Amino acid sequence: MGKRGHHSGQTAIVGAASTGFSKPATQTPVQMASDVVAAALADAGIERSEVDGLAVHIGSPRGTDYDLVASLLGLQVRFSAQPWSHGRFAATLIQQAAMALTWGMADCIVCVASYNNTAYGRHGVATRPNFHENLREGGGPHGEAPHTGFSAPVIGAAMASQRYFHQYGVTPEKLSTVALTQRRHAQLNPDAAKRDDLSLEQYLNARYIAEPLRLFDCSVVVDGAAAIVMTRSDRARDTRSKPVYLLGAQGIHAGTDEYIFGQPGLGVNQSFVHDRPGAGANHHVYEMAGVTPQDIDTLHIYDAFSPCVLWTLERFGFCARGQAADWIQGGRIGLGGELPVNTSGGFLSEGQLNGWGQMIEIVRQLRGQANARQIADVELAQWATSIGDSIIFGKHA
Repeated sequence: MGKRGHHSGQTAIVGAASTGFSKPATQTPVQMASDVVAAALADAGIERSEVDGLAVHIGSPRGTDYDLVASLLGLQVRFSAQPWSHGRFAATLIQQAAMALTWGMADCIVCVASYNNTAYGRHGVATRPNFHENLREGGGPHGEAPHTGFSAPVIGAAMASQRYFHQYGVTPEKLSTVALTQRRHAQLNPDAAKRDDLSLEQYLNARYIAEPLRLFDCSVVVDGAAAIVMTRSDRARDTRSKPVYLLGAQGIHAGTDEYIFGQPGLGVNQSFVHDRPGAGANHHVYEMAGVTPQDIDTLHIYDAFSPCVLWTLERFGFCARGQAADWIQGGRIGLGGELPVNTSGGFLSEGQLNGWGQMIEIVRQLRGQANARQIADVELAQWATSIGDSIIFGKHA
């Protein structure tokens, strides 16, 4: 390892809990939030009265807004955060909490994700709470362009995939490795939504949702909740649990060449360039943590669609651009492989809790609490997405 950045290791996760993944939920978002916050605080050995910061992911109507969460859960906080009500902000919320702790805006922050996704139907239908965002200037929240038939995220992801697959000769058989590997991981996870067997034949015979993406290339919509308790590292050493330290971070990228469901250049009205600058591992997250991609023991990815795994591996320099579909073969991303990916099953099998399932799994892995999924001698875990945000977590500050 190399020299770390100034803020590396200054904050830590000291409590974590989740409800598991259900379809549909039997409780309201507030009830689920109450349960996971209580469990996460108990895990940390911290009293509710000690919490002075609250970060909520996804508010009403799918979830509950920060002010109501604080009121109903009996919290009295001096720092609050709540991002835009879409799924990509799990790492952003954790990063905001870390910054608030570093600046002294709070001493103990609870990050809460609690929502009911199944009640509102699929994307692109008028019952979705964000349906009318599709009509805003510039298109919808996920790169949709309704006037061209792009009414849901899967359409944009399919377009990016079609272009990428054609460029690099990616076959359905190679892509299937993502879904099949994560299903095997989920079968070792009692909280996962999908634990039944999945064969290559079943994968290939599944219907298209938007060609070339099949049913098992798409995330499983679930309801659920998760909570993470964060403090500064000096206090973390006195808590009941084993702290998990934040060693490096970088935020979501955006701009003319960025596309939220593809590599840079794969979006609408973008030019796809094979050697586009920015690919590879020259990222601030590694510089801050003082490590390289080769030091990472397990990688956890926002896998809304299976090609997101390929794009993220390439973006962060685990393999060269266009080579991920070949790189993942031979058990490389499975348990026991060179780089286990999404060891709890990811969005494709554990269920899409917008990144929080992976965050809880990272904590479990680094604490040695992943049971049958436990990676031996794990020291570093990374969260990363195809749109550039990332956090590197470690056992030691």
